[in-house]
Amino acid sequence: MEVAYQSEIEPQPKPSLWKQRNFLLLWTSGLIWSFGFQFYYVALPLLIYKLTQSASAMSTMRAIEFIPNIVFGMIIGVLVDRYSRKGVMFSTTLVQVCCMLALVLLLASDQLQIWHMYLIGFIISTAGYAFGNAQHSAFPQIFGKEQLTEANSHFSFANTLMNMIGPGIAGMMIAWLSYEANFIVYLVLLLISLILVQLTAIPKTTIPVNQKGQSSIRGEMKEGWDELIQNKLLLAPTIIILLLNFINGLGNIVVFYAVDLLHATEEQVGFMLSIGAVGGLLGALVMPHLKKRFRRGQLFLYAMYFVLAGTLLLNFATTWWLVGISQFIRTFAVIVINVNYLSFRQEFTPNHLLGRVAGTSSMLMKLALPFGLFISGIWAEVWNVPSLFVCCSILMFLLCLGMRGNPIGNVK
Repeated sequence: MEVAYQSEIEPQPKPSLWKQRNFLLLWTSGLIWSFGFQFYYVALPLLIYKLTQSASAMSTMRAIEFIPNIVFGMIIGVLVDRYSRKGVMFSTTLVQVCCMLALVLLLASDQLQIWHMYLIGFIISTAGYAFGNAQHSAFPQIFGKEQLTEANSHFSFANTLMNMIGPGIAGMMIAWLSYEANFIVYLVLLLISLILVQLTAIPKTTIPVNQKGQSSIRGEMKEGWDELIQNKLLLAPTIIILLLNFINGLGNIVVFYAVDLLHATEEQVGFMLSIGAVGGLLGALVMPHLKKRFRRGQLFLYAMYFVLAGTLLLNFATTWWLVGISQFIRTFAVIVINVNYLSFRQEFTPNHLLGRVAGTSSMLMKLALPFGLFISGIWAEVWNVPSLFVCCSILMFLLCLGMRGNPIGNVK
């Protein structure tokens, strides 16, 4: 007989998310922040290249943006659990506002140097990661258990949509106006986001009586790690996401494959990537409806089979549009997996430990992606890209096989 696992959070009937003030404030704030971030994300590396004429300087900036999550993820998790989640969200947004104001003033006064941009980029990335951790940890304090998956889906849809349309608009802004204009747009949108966060009501974190009294940061980090390792329902999907990130890192060489072996034009590559992005949008859009027909644990496992199907299709893709369809399938499935995983983590982790568990698991996942990218580059040089796709397919098949019968499939 199957056991349907329930979360620790008791069901609390609530009105539709779109009728809840706190959801509307948070969602609008996230939408505005995500859209504004594209102006910064596109403009900063281009400005670095304009000032230095160095591709390595651009790549160094991107590498710096990985550091906060990988190096400080667990420490940030401790701070998110120690202090008010709303306070963390407000203060980290304020830090980003100050950084962007400094960047605009330095650029306008012709005083901007490369180390300024590296430092500002590092601080903004750190603050942005802390904001995301605090927001994720605040969800169970605001929404009922039955609404967490829907809330994560709506946030994922907004973020994916902004990632699609934002870079194009930011590029046009640079071409028509200036780098300063892009940074000012982001600064203004950050200020609006700051106001919306301040207006959001987020309850204080409830800490069990026997755990009150702060221990050392190292001790609290260990508590987060122990919770992740001992949580049987959360550990398996965490390992799955980690391995999926590694496999997706290996498979992210598809652009090189399309250009070098399929001789796709720049326009065709753009269409190919857009097809994949639409898959992500669709996954976030239909997730709340799928949840009504299937158990979320089932959806998690079914989505893994879709990732396998999309990866297998790469082995037979002889045209750029077939690669695009493969990306559509894989991105659709990955969004479904990620949305469910976020909900699992929010539901099955004691809320006073959620920041640390999120920081620890996120750190591990982030490490897997660049490692996969590094391996894929070496593989393509030593062997060939098609053999890499075969390897990814085999790894994904073994992953699906290993998850058969896992208790996560019974989560409602």
